[in-house]
Amino acid sequence: MSRAKLKVPVLALDAAQEQAAQQTIKRFMEDRFELELGSFEAQEVLDLFAREIAPLYYNKAIFDVQTHLKDRFESIESDLWALEKS
Repeated sequence: MSRAKLKVPVLALDAAQEQAAQQTIKRFMEDRFELELGSFEAQEVLDLFAREIAPLYYNKAIFDVQTHLKDRFESIESDLWALEKS
């Protein structure tokens, strides 16, 4: 697959977060699979997660917040109805 056809990551990290994520990937691959990755390889794995997996978690978080707010607003609406004078 050519680089031109890759999806652009929806979510981006700042430089310090990206460096920390690369180090986490390197450490995980070394500890778990005895595979030593360089910075380029770790960045490729990070880019894959940013493009393909992070949006799934992001969308799930948005859905969870929407559900929570819907429930909270319904509760507030009930509280306001209880305060209404006849």
